[in-house]
Amino acid sequence: MSDGVPQFSTAEYAKAGEVPCRVCGKTVSGAYYRVNGQTACASCAKTLQGKFPQDSHAAFVRGLLFGIGGAIAGLTLYVVFALVTHLVMGIISLAVGFIVGKALVFGSGGVRGRRYQIAAVILTYLAVSMSSVPIAISMGVHPDVGKLIILGILSPLLDFHDPVHGIIGLVILVVGLRIAWRLTAGPQLEVEGPLTQAPSAEARI
Repeated sequence: MSDGVPQFSTAEYAKAGEVPCRVCGKTVSGAYYRVNGQTACASCAKTLQGKFPQDSHAAFVRGLLFGIGGAIAGLTLYVVFALVTHLVMGIISLAVGFIVGKALVFGSGGVRGRRYQIAAVILTYLAVSMSSVPIAISMGVHPDVGKLIILGILSPLLDFHDPVHGIIGLVILVVGLRIAWRLTAGPQLEVEGPLTQAPSAEARI
């Protein structure tokens, strides 16, 4: 078991006609489930489901809304810091990634997974990159709004007038994105069942 999800690294073969539950090891009889593709008895499947918050469209929408709020908070932090100190510190990207990741998981009720990770990375990147827009406006730069937004989105990739500063900023941004990615990562629990067709004897792999 790892984080409550069955993991199998040792080969253990069932006797002919017997298929054990991959969680408790007892022989499965009657209706059964498949947890992450592995045979499980009804009791173990129910127990595992109870340990994990269930993903749903509503959970993802809530998480996304909170993540957007976190991105706005992160963008505000970045801009306020730059305007107060007159410094643009890429290290703030780390805080933005943390805020977005935590907000998204809080909003989803603890649900994590790949789509939450993708959302967290996108929101973190947009929060950091778009912070350049209000900073530029405060400095008296007033180009076409559409152009300003495009330049804002591309700003982390264009800030190489000072190559060393640009590369360091980009590396820090990647670390911030990784923080958001890791905070929203989580074990996947896919449960099928109840199934009635007799499971075939299989090896634990």
